[in-house]
Amino acid sequence: MHRAIPVIAATAGGLALLANFHSSPSGVSIARAGAPATVPSTESSAPPAPTGSTPAGSGPPTTAGSRRTLDGPVVPTRYGDVQVRVVLVGSQIVDVQALKLPNDRARSVRISDEAGPLLREETLRAQSAQIDLVSGASYTSDGYAQSLQGALDAARR
Repeated sequence: MHRAIPVIAATAGGLALLANFHSSPSGVSIARAGAPATVPSTESSAPPAPTGSTPAGSGPPTTAGSRRTLDGPVVPTRYGDVQVRVVLVGSQIVDVQALKLPNDRARSVRISDEAGPLLREETLRAQSAQIDLVSGASYTSDGYAQSLQGALDAARR
């Protein structure tokens, strides 16, 4: 009987800790080698990514001088389709927009809302599809990079 009270108290405490344990992070961050991961603010100054359904290769790329706009292919991922539109001036990436990001569940929408601006920023920094993945949005990051690479490949043709 003397041991029962501490055992019950320890069990109750352990269950309380287990009930409050969250197995997935609430934020996402860019995973960079040698740099600590950071969780971005939930407030974003970037406008929300459009979710229109522009098919890949729908017509020729638009050109204004050496400015070209190309849509990457739609890349299916485990959580939904990903597609990007890239704007090039010469060979420089001057803008990239997510046309489609996973949005099948509230969690997917939240992850896409946070990952989209980070992936855009990373693309503009890297000036290629060789971008760092966003922690917590691995499938989205991979699909984003594949769609971006498809658009860049189309620009070389």
